Amino acid sequence: MSYCIRPLTVAVSLALACSVAQAKPAKPAAKPAAAPAVSAEFELAHNLGPAGEERLQAIVDRFNKESGSALKLVRLERGDKPAVLNLMRRYDLSDVLSQPKQFVPLHDMMAKAGEPLKVGEVLGDLKAGVVDAKGKLVALPVLYSTPVLFYNKNAFRKAKLNPDQPPKTWFEMQGMLDKLQDAGYACPYTSSWPVWVHVDNVSAISGVPAMTEKGQLTFNGLPQVKHLAMMATWTKANYFKLFGRGNEASARFHEGECAMISTDSREHVDFRDAKGVELGVAPLPYHDDVYGGRQSSLADGPSLWVGAGRSAAQYKQAAKFVSFLVSPEMQVEMVRVYGGLPMTAVARAAARSKVLQDGDKTLEIAYASLNGNGSKPGVRVANIDAVRIITDEEMEAVWADKKPAKAALDTSVTRGNAVLGAKPLLKKSQPF
Repeated sequence: MSYCIRPLTVAVSLALACSVAQAKPAKPAAKPAAAPAVSAEFELAHNLGPAGEERLQAIVDRFNKESGSALKLVRLERGDKPAVLNLMRRYDLSDVLSQPKQFVPLHDMMAKAGEPLKVGEVLGDLKAGVVDAKGKLVALPVLYSTPVLFYNKNAFRKAKLNPDQPPKTWFEMQGMLDKLQDAGYACPYTSSWPVWVHVDNVSAISGVPAMTEKGQLTFNGLPQVKHLAMMATWTKANYFKLFGRGNEASARFHEGECAMISTDSREHVDFRDAKGVELGVAPLPYHDDVYGGRQSSLADGPSLWVGAGRSAAQYKQAAKFVSFLVSPEMQVEMVRVYGGLPMTAVARAAARSKVLQDGDKTLEIAYASLNGNGSKPGVRVANIDAVRIITDEEMEAVWADKKPAKAALDTSVTRGNAVLGAKPLLKKSQPF
C-alpha cells in the first residue's frame, strides 16, 4: 500500500496577556493559552471502484466535519501493511485469515479507546466471520447483504406473466424463462457472483451447507449437483447467460437487457434508475424437492478491520469512526444511500420506518430470507480466493458443456480441500 501522507499543519495563535496596574507592581505575564487538541491523522484503506470510492469519501467527509477528525482515504494494495482501518470486501477476507497478526480485534481497540460497542447490538445475521470463539467482534460488518432475485416487472407484463408473482422455486422459474425468451428477451436470467449465489447460498437454502464447521468443503452433494445440472440445461436453452465471476451481470440487468438477476440485495439502490425497468424483488428461489423445505440464506459483505501496530491516538480516532458508523442516524443513511442491511436492531427499526416509505421492500425480503440464521457458516467458499477460482472454473466448464455437473463439483471439492489443507488458517470459521 503506498501512502501519500502529508503532515498535518495547524496554525495556532498564542495571546500573551499582560496587565500593568498604575501605582502597583506589574503582574507577571499570564501563561500562554493551551493549544487546541489536534486529532491524529489516520487512514481508511479500501479497494473500491470509482463509484464506491466516491460514496465512501462522502461518509468520511461527513465524519471529519462532525467530529473534527482527520480521516483520510487511501488505496488498499494487496501485500502491503494494513492501514489503521481497512475496508475488506468479501473477496479480500482470505488476506485477513492468512495474516491475523497484522490485525487487532475490533473489540479490543474499542475497549482500550473507551468507546462502548456491545456485541449484542449487532444483529446475529450480520456476524458471519467477524466474531471470535467467545462471540466478540473482531471486525465490523459494514454493507452486508444477502442474495435475492430482482426482476423487471415490465418484462413480465410483456411475457404475459403476473408482475406481482415472481417465481418461488427454481422449477417454477424455468417455465417463466421460456415465456420471457418467447417475448423477445435474449437474456431471460443472469447472475452476479456465481459462487456466492449458486454454491454458498443455494447450498444453505437447500439445508446442505457448502462447508462444515471444521472447514471441509462439502458442496458436491445431490442438491448442488442437481442445481448445477439444471443451470447447464438453462445455458443450452439460452435461458441463462453468464457475463463474469463478479458483478458484471448487474450492468446487463441495469440496461434492461436481462429480465431477471440473482445478486446482492444491496444492489437495489443501483437498480432504481435501471433502463426501462420497473423493479421487482423476491427471495432467491429454492428447490422444493429438498427435504425440510426452504432454509435461510446467508449474509455477507464488506467489513471493517483494524490494522496492528498503530498509535493509541490513531486508535482513539478510529474507535470514534466505528461509533459514528453504528449510530442509528448513520445506519439509516447507509441503508438509504448504499443499500446495506442495518447492523443493529435499533437501526433496523428506524430503517423500516423511514427507508421503506417509497415502497421498496428489498430490506424486508432480505431479512425474511435470512430468517435469523444468516451468519452461519462463518467462512464462505466465495471468501477464499483459491477455492472460489477453482469453483468458478469448474462451474464454467459445466455451463460450457465441457464437463458433467457431478464431476465438476467433485473436482472443486477435492482441489479446494487440498488448498485448505495447505493453508490451515482458512479452516477457522472464527478468526483470532
